[in-house]
Amino acid sequence: MSNTVVPGISADRGVAFGKPVIDGTRVPAATVLRLLAAGHPEQEICAEYDLTHDQIQAVLRYAAWLANQETLRAS
Repeated sequence: MSNTVVPGISADRGVAFGKPVIDGTRVPAATVLRLLAAGHPEQEICAEYDLTHDQIQAVLRYAAWLANQETLRAS
């Protein structure tokens, strides 16, 4: 059973060990985030993983959602 994390990103225990992936693929959202953070152009990532601009945007929405979940406390 697949659970939607954010639109375009889902997690399913049977796919990628339950890690969030781009809907309709087995591409982990973390892989795409890592590549974007390393400076790889969106077009290169899309070509390498057969993704669309909208799927890259879903990964960025997922990153924003994750960042919003964190609460850091100053020590």
